[in-house]
Amino acid sequence: MIQVNSMAEIANAVREARRSQGISQTVLAQLSNVGLRFVCEIEHGKKSVRFDKLLSVLTTLGMSLRLEMPSE
Repeated sequence: MIQVNSMAEIANAVREARRSQGISQTVLAQLSNVGLRFVCEIEHGKKSVRFDKLLSVLTTLGMSLRLEMPSE
């Protein structure tokens, strides 16, 4: 598990996961039902992306997001 604090860190994680699985950007886009441009935007750290599409890409790569509530 990694903690991310920026879209750039998500970009690096997505790129690394995709490459380690031997998946091209084109194949990832097809498997995630998103456009190739969207995958490129994620991997370049675009700061505003559609959350539902981002989740689709992460799920395709076997990744997930976890939110933690602040402790009281």
